[in-house]
Amino acid sequence: MDGCATGDAKLTRGYRLPAKYVIHAVGPVWDGGTSGEPELLASCYRRSIQLAAEHGIASIAFPSISTGVFHFPFDLAAQIAVETVRKSLLKYPGVQEVLFCCFSDSDLDIYLNILANPV
Repeated sequence: MDGCATGDAKLTRGYRLPAKYVIHAVGPVWDGGTSGEPELLASCYRRSIQLAAEHGIASIAFPSISTGVFHFPFDLAAQIAVETVRKSLLKYPGVQEVLFCCFSDSDLDIYLNILANPV
């Protein structure tokens, strides 16, 4: 795979996983938001959707990129994820299903609130 830059994504086979492919995205480490972190995070989602579309992948699942050990504020990360995926799907309609995987009920509540209130 030869590494992957922050904000980018790469595709590999799924091997023994129940998925044909795995898309690896490298999110930014939160540094207060003044080092381009929001755009880098959005780029992860855009690039992942683009790769899925280019490889005929109709369904994709995302964790909440960068919100764990990279300390990206969860509310902001969820907002960026939903907005970016919505816009990307307009460009790549072949991706028909997107799942946002949540670690906790409170994380799920944040995503549900964002998804219920389109901008």
